[in-house]
Amino acid sequence: MNNNASREPSPGLVVCPVVTGLWQVADLERDGCVLDPAQAALSMKEYLDAGLTTFDMADHYGSAEDIAGVFHARFGGSDAQLLTKWVPAPGVITKQDVRAAVQKSLRRLQSERIDLLQFHSWNYADPAWLDCLYWLNELKAEGLIAHLGLTNFDTAHLEMVVHSGIEVFSNQVCYSLLDQRASGSMTAACLRHGVKLLAFGTVAGGFLSGKWLNQSEPRLDDALTWSQMKYKRFIDTAGGWTRFQQLLQVLHEVSLTSGMSIANLASRYILEQHGVVGVIVGARLGRSEHIAENKALLTQPLDDASKSKIRKAVSGMSPIPGDCGDEYRKPPFLTASGDLSHHMDAAVTPYACQSSGTDGRQKVLTGTTWEEVAGFSRAVRVADRILVSGTTATLGTRHIGGSDPASQMHFVIDKIEGAIQSLGGSLQDVVRTRVFVKNISDWEQIARVHGERFRGIQPANTMIGAELIGEEYLVEMEAEAVLPQRTLPAA
Repeated sequence: MNNNASREPSPGLVVCPVVTGLWQVADLERDGCVLDPAQAALSMKEYLDAGLTTFDMADHYGSAEDIAGVFHARFGGSDAQLLTKWVPAPGVITKQDVRAAVQKSLRRLQSERIDLLQFHSWNYADPAWLDCLYWLNELKAEGLIAHLGLTNFDTAHLEMVVHSGIEVFSNQVCYSLLDQRASGSMTAACLRHGVKLLAFGTVAGGFLSGKWLNQSEPRLDDALTWSQMKYKRFIDTAGGWTRFQQLLQVLHEVSLTSGMSIANLASRYILEQHGVVGVIVGARLGRSEHIAENKALLTQPLDDASKSKIRKAVSGMSPIPGDCGDEYRKPPFLTASGDLSHHMDAAVTPYACQSSGTDGRQKVLTGTTWEEVAGFSRAVRVADRILVSGTTATLGTRHIGGSDPASQMHFVIDKIEGAIQSLGGSLQDVVRTRVFVKNISDWEQIARVHGERFRGIQPANTMIGAELIGEEYLVEMEAEAVLPQRTLPAA
């Protein structure tokens, strides 16, 4: 494979296969000292001059967007591609909030259009994430965004987005020799829909390099960078330091015969995987530059023998649990802090909880037209029981998942989960589900989604073939949960 030329995954957007990541700006600024944007922009120009034309950042990477704006105004022009992310905090988000966030990034980037805006969601049970994507899609049509992407999405929700008619061309996920989650169903889905993968974490915060070969295990504390703290957790989950050293030893042996550094071997292996359009290699602007090595990564293909040795070594690591992005949504939280404390202040429930009646019952509404017309609640809690009404893939006036029964079923369960969360419970508390299927030929796809989402919970379940109200709906589901002794959420 020849990766010397830039790749054009979608008309109008050229991506350098080695993308320079600016997440370490936040780490460099964690002591409160903001980088000099003019000096940092000069560092970015050194990458541009070397042919490394694509830069990846986010709204929360410290002053990265401001630095990129100075770079864009002084040096970048049309020769550089600036990819950024919007990572909104959990809670109520309005259409005006979405526009304001995009305009803020445009001001910081000193640009009239964002080359690629990548969106992250913290909680799929809160359907606000879909509202955000629809509104972002409108801003794309308006010309403020050239291309819309996702970041840290799992396979089911990437499929849901595509089947719901939102055009995205990329999903940025963790993908490395330590973390092979993206190599399975995610790659298959991306190839099916023409969505490209942007891979971060390929050098695991620098751990996948010769610097750490035959070194003692570091302590997981503030002496490490944020990136190192994060990827030390990946190492622990993937089998621990001893097994990691075995992987490094294999890479060292391949390095001796190939002439490539361990870091480049790790990144190049991922770059050559199906569906990957680019690997994102972090830069500590003005502190630690690897421009020559990163440039060499463009023109150093792996031979079959090297790939075979690396593949065998990777197979000896323990799989990272779950799907792409799960490290930000469920235990084990493979983040710098080991939880979400440095990402958000507190969890926010998807729907408002309201008191109803004189017996202490509480209810939630999800805003669909039929809740008002037919006079029902999405869910009602009485004492320790939560009863959830029959739920379809409806979001406001939209139906979600298109004609794909699996995507509709995932959204139905998300919506049910959101209602239960808002009343103080979780999917773990569900004891009964009833599933109504429009086309009995869809039963297996729907049943498999139920099995995936309720694995380990296994509530009592009935599936029924039924005529559903609304031609677009393929599945409807109701649920019942019984909670342990907990305090009722405040009304």
